[in-house]
Amino acid sequence: MQARLGSRSTVYYSDIASLCSLNMSHRVSDKDMEKVMDEEIKSGHSSNRHDDNTLPYVHKVGVPPKQNVLEEIKYTAMETFFADKPLSHFKGQPASRKFVLGLQAIFPILEWGRGYNLTKFKGDFVAGLTVSSLCIPQAIAYAKLSNLKPQYGLYSAFVSPIVYAIMGSSRDMALGPVAVVCLLLGTMMTKENNDYESFDYVRLAFTATFWAGITQMAFGILRLGFLIEYLSHAAIVGFMSGAAIVIAMQQLKGFLGIRKFTKKSDIINVMRAVWTNVEHGWHWQTILIGVAFLAFLVIIKNTAKKNKKLFWVATLAPLTSVIVSTFFVYITRADKKGVAIVKDIDKGVNPISVGDIFFSGKYLGAGIQIGVVVGLIALTEAVAIAKTFASRKDYPLDGNKEMIALGTMSVVGSFTSCFLVSGSFSRSAVNSTTGCKTAVSNIVTGIVVLLTLLFITPLFKYTPNAVLASIIISAVLSLIDIEEFVHLWKIDKFDFVAAMGAFFGVVFKSVEIGLLIAVILSFAKILLQVTRPKTMVLGKIPGTNVYRSIFQYPNAKQIPQMLIIRVDSAIYFSNSSYIRDRILRWQEDEDEQRKESGFPKIEYVIVEMSPVTDIDTSGIHAFEELHKSLKKRGLQLLVANPGPVVMEKLHASKLAETIGEDKIFLSVADAVATFGSKADHEV
Repeated sequence: MQARLGSRSTVYYSDIASLCSLNMSHRVSDKDMEKVMDEEIKSGHSSNRHDDNTLPYVHKVGVPPKQNVLEEIKYTAMETFFADKPLSHFKGQPASRKFVLGLQAIFPILEWGRGYNLTKFKGDFVAGLTVSSLCIPQAIAYAKLSNLKPQYGLYSAFVSPIVYAIMGSSRDMALGPVAVVCLLLGTMMTKENNDYESFDYVRLAFTATFWAGITQMAFGILRLGFLIEYLSHAAIVGFMSGAAIVIAMQQLKGFLGIRKFTKKSDIINVMRAVWTNVEHGWHWQTILIGVAFLAFLVIIKNTAKKNKKLFWVATLAPLTSVIVSTFFVYITRADKKGVAIVKDIDKGVNPISVGDIFFSGKYLGAGIQIGVVVGLIALTEAVAIAKTFASRKDYPLDGNKEMIALGTMSVVGSFTSCFLVSGSFSRSAVNSTTGCKTAVSNIVTGIVVLLTLLFITPLFKYTPNAVLASIIISAVLSLIDIEEFVHLWKIDKFDFVAAMGAFFGVVFKSVEIGLLIAVILSFAKILLQVTRPKTMVLGKIPGTNVYRSIFQYPNAKQIPQMLIIRVDSAIYFSNSSYIRDRILRWQEDEDEQRKESGFPKIEYVIVEMSPVTDIDTSGIHAFEELHKSLKKRGLQLLVANPGPVVMEKLHASKLAETIGEDKIFLSVADAVATFGSKADHEV
């Protein structure tokens, strides 16, 4: 066994002759070293209990040099906010080059645009056209989720993708209206103003979008992206699935042709509204159109899943449905027979709306509140999508830059009659699959939507609402991930509970309540893990010098008169008392079990601290109390493998002196070799 020595480490051997007697012409093996150590213990070298200088094979634990307080604060801040060293490439560059690099950091298109060529444009052009064929009908449909007129969906699908293409760094993410964000935006705005026809309602949408953008930009500029990761994957799965159910249920109004419908989103009120309209509210012609095109969309989607080469058929299916249904309604004049249609969509480019944002008045507070909540959800979804595709194609992506780009996109959108948009996973998948090379595909999509606004919007006049409802229902069905719920149940029961809590909160109460439950359960898991960390009893793996959990390795043997416990967490004020009490309970339980089995009473408690990355003053105090409690019981506290931060604080607090420098070891094996007189006779 080779021992790697640090500048402060010393190795002692109690019997040098034992080592010299080994054949040193070859590398000393672990087995040989263990044999020597066992012979030392048998011969009684360790029975002196530290009374002389003849110690077994023991490393002295090094104490790191004291850190300058300001340097330590600076290091912590840098690791928290600037771990990726964003300014490193500016070092050593002339001022002119720094200016260019600064512009490229803000506008990535200036960097990758220099190498842009016709080959890349062909891929982006095809991808942009394909995505736009999916985006246009969805933009019209999703605007209705926010209770806004269809043209606002097209406005948002025109400006936002172009702004993102200039500032964003994802090559694959497709931007535009998305179902969950539109639903949440519409639900929260309805609580403040349920008059969808009033211009104040539209102004509230612009105001919420503006403040969502400010929030997103602030997160990026202040480099607070790590905060959105506190919303756990499980909670998002439950929230998304619940939102999908709510979105689909709300589409029953257009799908069934019901004129008067509830404005509440929970499943009980929606189903009550559906069944109370069975006799006089349902419109059979509308139902026929809705069922026919929903069946068409579902069949095409399932066919494309089975045959990947037909993905383009599923992509064109929504636009095809709109064209065919619109033509059918026009030639049959089904609108005269009660089939609800889109009616007129304003033609032309986005009108400027900066003057319509509430910067004062009664809706300012509501706009800020809605913007912050919905903005963070949109941000979480977009960053997750961007990171997913960047990982698949192995290219770098700066999450903080993405937040600034998304925030700028939202602010600019609020000035140009757009509501809040985000990344769409389905459209991003289509964008990536059809061969996009850069964010230019978003520019192509935006231009196609612009041409639609300028020339084609009158053709959508006779589009039946039932078809838009069918498009939304078929799109959100993919958000209900039953397989992921099963996976969560198998892997982590608490994650499953968090997912189901968010799901039922959305479905049976409201989208906001479901979101609140998702956030609460995400933080609850963090608090549970922090306040109740794992502690494990360790035993020695036979034939090795390795100590592992006796729960994970049933063949691991405990050492007589010793209890070895590993603490799997940093020790803070939130968990220090629990860790102290848990160690004492382990000692009591183990002593009782060993007494019943006829084994010697515990004399030493070894705390293995390799997973303990830090310890605060409460933790120090808890260990002082632990030392006193064990001493009263006639036991000694030994510490093994403390990290540099922990070791520094043990010395700074004088706890190392209290415990005893000779009772702090580099490894559990060293502690056992020093104090374990019967280490070769495991329990």
